[in-house]
Amino acid sequence: MAKKNASAGGHALVIVESPAKARTIGKYLGPGFTVEASVGHVRDLPQGAAQIPAKYKGESWSNLGVNVNEGFAPIYVVPPGKTKQINLLKSKLKEADTLYLATDEDREGEAISWHLLEILKPKVPVHRLVFHEITKDAIQKALESPRQVDDGLVRAQETRRILDRLYGYEVSPLLWRKVRPKLSAGRVQSVAVRLIVERERERMAFVSATWWDLIAGFAKQDGQRLDAVLNTVEGRRIPLGKDFDPSTGKLKDERLLQMDGDAARALAAKIRSGDFRVTKVEEKPYTSKPYAPFTTSTLQQEANRKLGMTARRTMQAAQSLYENGHITYMRTDSTNLAAVAIEDARSLVKEQYGEKFLPSQPRTYTGKVKNAQEAHEAIRPAGHPFPLLEEMTSKLGSDEAKLFDMIWKRTIASQMEDARGRRISITIEGEGCAFSVSGKTIDFPGYLRAYVEGSDDPDAELADQEKILPSVVEGEALKCVELDPKEHSTQPPSRFSEAALTKALEERGIGRPSTYASIIDTILARNYVFKKGGALVPTWVAFSVVKLLEDHLGGLVDYQFTAQMEDDLDAISRGERKYVDYLSDFYFGGDKSGSANGGPARPGLKQQLENKIDEIDARTISRISLGKAEDGEEVFVRVGRYSPFVEKGERTASLPEETPPDEVQLKFALDLLAQADRAEEPLGICPETSQPVYIKVGRFGPYVQRGATEGEEKPKNASLLKGMTVEEIDFATALRLLSLPRNLGDHPKLEAKIVAQNGRFGPYLKCGEETRSLPADLSPLDVTLEQAIELLNQPKQRGRGRGAPKEPIKVFDAPSPVTEQKIQMLDGRYGPYVTDGETNASLPKGVKPEELTFQDALNLLADRAAAGGSKKKKAPKKKAAKKAAKKAPAKKKTAKKKAAKKSPE
Repeated sequence: MAKKNASAGGHALVIVESPAKARTIGKYLGPGFTVEASVGHVRDLPQGAAQIPAKYKGESWSNLGVNVNEGFAPIYVVPPGKTKQINLLKSKLKEADTLYLATDEDREGEAISWHLLEILKPKVPVHRLVFHEITKDAIQKALESPRQVDDGLVRAQETRRILDRLYGYEVSPLLWRKVRPKLSAGRVQSVAVRLIVERERERMAFVSATWWDLIAGFAKQDGQRLDAVLNTVEGRRIPLGKDFDPSTGKLKDERLLQMDGDAARALAAKIRSGDFRVTKVEEKPYTSKPYAPFTTSTLQQEANRKLGMTARRTMQAAQSLYENGHITYMRTDSTNLAAVAIEDARSLVKEQYGEKFLPSQPRTYTGKVKNAQEAHEAIRPAGHPFPLLEEMTSKLGSDEAKLFDMIWKRTIASQMEDARGRRISITIEGEGCAFSVSGKTIDFPGYLRAYVEGSDDPDAELADQEKILPSVVEGEALKCVELDPKEHSTQPPSRFSEAALTKALEERGIGRPSTYASIIDTILARNYVFKKGGALVPTWVAFSVVKLLEDHLGGLVDYQFTAQMEDDLDAISRGERKYVDYLSDFYFGGDKSGSANGGPARPGLKQQLENKIDEIDARTISRISLGKAEDGEEVFVRVGRYSPFVEKGERTASLPEETPPDEVQLKFALDLLAQADRAEEPLGICPETSQPVYIKVGRFGPYVQRGATEGEEKPKNASLLKGMTVEEIDFATALRLLSLPRNLGDHPKLEAKIVAQNGRFGPYLKCGEETRSLPADLSPLDVTLEQAIELLNQPKQRGRGRGAPKEPIKVFDAPSPVTEQKIQMLDGRYGPYVTDGETNASLPKGVKPEELTFQDALNLLADRAAAGGSKKKKAPKKKAAKKAAKKAPAKKKTAKKKAAKKSPE
């Protein structure tokens, strides 16, 4: 009926979230439809006092943006920069006789549709369109069976938004007062940080253990060789890593044989020429089933493991694939595939791999999600039939192609036969010792022909690959041709990668997989976590925050309590719980506070926070004990207002930023304190200024200083050059560092002094307006005038300093709804920033340029505009020409000259 109305002369307005999605859907709809984008959310709770409407500003609850006294009624405002887009939608609605809301089918998408209804107040029929892929068939089916906005999903989203606002706005100020300004607390983010901190605590408490075994090379009579590992000596088993206590480094079972290097070498010498025979050959068949198609969580995990992509980057690429009609909806908890998708996958298995790879019956997968409030299919290629992989990847960008390749192969593999093979174990004995070796033979690869899953443990994955052993029989004699002692050490538990954190959160039922990318972004931006390789390392600030929450607000970071919240939100979406009652229980407390099943009473958030300002000792919260020194005095890491430092009594020493906490053991801290003590003693007295010269360590690392800090004259500092260590800095080297910048002499052509100096981005030369970076093998302390002239005579390399205008890092598909100009990401003096032609906004710390979406850019620009900057400077208006006509031409000529001079061309 909807299609008839449109094609019979009527006109329908379709609203989606993004311009890219609008363009794709527009291709499948006829001339009777106009497709526009809301460009994300159109209303939200106020961000800061400036956005609170005047009539609410006197209310005690106004800072929350939620009337906690009357039914938790939220204040909704239109975010800065959205008014123009809303006016556009209103004008388009006036021309339409039907409105279709085609936002995503999840809580957020449903809420956007509801907010659009609240703002647009349509007087025409309204229909809600839902589909899981943007294809012609899917759009047609959605038009044929529209529905109404789901109030349950809207209430669940609203409850989640209000709950997160209450949590964040009530708890965060406590962190500002007791830990450090500009921190934030969050329902899921704080629990994620706690997980990361707990893992680091385990690493800090870990005591390593070492043990030795033997690797033996055995040869058959025909020369074939197999290597085996020592298992037992005189019946005593050689330990494995799991046999040691991680907190003491000692064996859990003293009956095991823990050899050191000398014992292992002595044993090797003793048994090397002995007689050895095969005493056991065991062969067991195995089967391996294919993995389920991707959910949001497993896609993020696998992209991180296999492609090294962050959760944000993965979701950005997936969003692009979805909006352009290449995959189904990418926010889903389901592993289910539609019947037509199973049919397509099985057809491709038969065509591309052969009949023997196709099981007799379709495979089905069931998820563990209690409430399928997200999309009801797994992530798979869109369309019917599936496109061929080679046809698609050539049309896509780099990230999109890699992700589509993975999704396509995983979907096809999910409908393939099991992999089958045999595991073979061989035991070799002689001279009172037993050695063992295991092999794996793949008889039929099955689904592995299409897809092999990545692993959080690359070593384990490597060990599980096919390993074919030579054929042996029990009783067969073998010759020992090689015997090597090998040392092993137990390793602390691995830190979380993005994939591992995502998996841990999902396993505990904390948060939604679709939000994990933003959670990881937030904890990085708030300096709770930094990355070392692919691992998430907590900062000392995170330790302090978690300590405060655990000691004083334990329920808020309790894993089970947080997971229960998700179940409660699901119950609200199904209409099984009343959202006002739930919010009241959470905030004020109640008999069933926070529990849908009527668990033990919990105090509400407000009650838990009462008197915490007076009760919590900031000094205690900011100190993390490292143990006691030999003199019995305790040593701490203290979280300072600007940076962490080590403390022992009255002595302190700066702790370099981003030093992993597990590396800050007691000895490390005492060394820093000793280094700080040495810093109080000067290396010498500068012969030119008669001031003392020191070597010091600050929050950004070691540096040299001339002059006392407490003196009237500000001391001069100089950073160490890259590769220098504190130990190699003597008085002469310190003086040379303080001599920078060095005047090398005049340039014969540029007629300016050449100066060598060490800058923020490394050592460089400066001559007038010209600059050149120094190569790695040339120090600013040693570069000669001749070398400098040669470098300055070479063309300037792109990348730093002035020069030809840089190409944009990225140009977004859609123009700004505010300025109607293209939105670009540029590389500025202080790092990447986005601009819409009028407003510039820097990227937050920890956010990588390739991960920023169009919606992220809009939000950054809107926030920056709301804060009152940073507007691009407009060219000053030309002053009206004076009446003296004779002088006017000369002024025009000057203006042209100035314009030509300013032009980057």
